Amino acid sequence: MSSYVLIPGMCHGAWCFDEVAASLRSAGHHVLALTLTGVGERSHLMPGGVNLDTHIVDVLAAIDNDAATGADLILVGHSYGGMVITGVADRIPDRVDSLVFLDAVVPRDGEACWDLVNDEERQWYVKVDDSGFGVPPMPFFDDRATSHPLATVLQPLRLRGDLNGFRRRIFVYALDWPGESPLRPSYDRVRDDPTWICHELDGRHNLMRDRPADLLRILLSASQS
Repeated sequence: MSSYVLIPGMCHGAWCFDEVAASLRSAGHHVLALTLTGVGERSHLMPGGVNLDTHIVDVLAAIDNDAATGADLILVGHSYGGMVITGVADRIPDRVDSLVFLDAVVPRDGEACWDLVNDEERQWYVKVDDSGFGVPPMPFFDDRATSHPLATVLQPLRLRGDLNGFRRRIFVYALDWPGESPLRPSYDRVRDDPTWICHELDGRHNLMRDRPADLLRILLSASQS
């Protein structure tokens, strides 16, 4: 049994992984799918004081508090979630086996999510909601989506160690974007690196919804020796 930790992208909660999480559990694995502070059903918590560090601590605390979550974790981050799983892996490298970047940003030390996306994505970030602190969900997002704390995409990630030592680093790239993908720079960063495993899926950004069977196959491969 492997332990999968699933981290959603901006504006989304743990519910975006419901189908994939159920399939992983049916295959005998333990799954911890999380909604981050200030988003979804947790949108009322510290809306003006949530940054990237908050979300990294969210995940570390959830791992520590879940008795069924063992060692050799497989961290899965969708979109912005790539920032979070990178920060978590850096802080508990001895417990992490593999990282899966699901159409996600791949940061290096000192980089913010803002630095890794294109201008169109940045224009969305700064069109804040009435609170002045939140990035509103796109009109086509799930009805459960809520605003996302702006500071999380502006704060640089500070890394303490080298992330090259994990057994597997996987990138899953979504091909069906209506225009230029804001994740293309991150994909280009890793696609020719022989230490990464890269997949392209003919689906839209929310691959959990568009290509659940293909995604499940990739996630299960991460647990294989």
